[in-house]
Amino acid sequence: MPAITRSTLRQQLADALRDEVLAGRLPAGRQFTVKEIAEQYGVSATPVREALVDLTAQGLLDADQHRGFRVHEFTLDDFVAMIEARTLVIKGVFRTGGHGSLSPARAASRERQDALSSVRRRAVAARRAALAGDLDVLIGYDLRFWRELGELVGNSYVSDFLDRVRVHSWVFAVPHLRARRDVAGLLWAGHLDLVAAVEARDAVAVERIVTAYNDHSLTVVRSLVAPPAARPRPADPPGDPA
Repeated sequence: MPAITRSTLRQQLADALRDEVLAGRLPAGRQFTVKEIAEQYGVSATPVREALVDLTAQGLLDADQHRGFRVHEFTLDDFVAMIEARTLVIKGVFRTGGHGSLSPARAASRERQDALSSVRRRAVAARRAALAGDLDVLIGYDLRFWRELGELVGNSYVSDFLDRVRVHSWVFAVPHLRARRDVAGLLWAGHLDLVAAVEARDAVAVERIVTAYNDHSLTVVRSLVAPPAARPRPADPPGDPA
């Protein structure tokens, strides 16, 4: 692991360890101590402990007073609940408009147009990675895409919640995806379609795309988790299981 030397050690460590968990290099159930992480990164124990506490607050780690920390183990039931939660929030946001990103008054602002341009760039990169089956690249761009799309709502509580749920979704899905050699056919590539619907302020299309996407996500993940003989065949269109 690379050494970290800048002053914002706490945040840098938290970001680095979060990426390790997201990538599956720190697998669910993995236990470690503050001392172990401090030695790996060549830093003192204090910023490591602070970073681990931050990740625990984000729901990615479990703290054990006597054994250190453990990567949280999400279940299929957890994943189903995540999908349900983000579906309800996104539908509510885009259906009501008013304070959200489909508001005509907000649509004409220069700031909004710049934000949409950034979201569109994330969408292009995420789509390319999804079609190539490149999980490592896709995770980063997908998280940025949904984060920036959520920020269009103008409510930091909503965007923070959706970002947290999305991270948890990926943490659960990644190990199952990595167990397959080729995942290109399972990864959602509809980011640009969703951006187009948001730009058109078409709440019906947004709801349709998000609903179809989340439904397919559940089908894909269930197919990956189920025993081989019981695995259903994912329906078209292909969806990103996170």
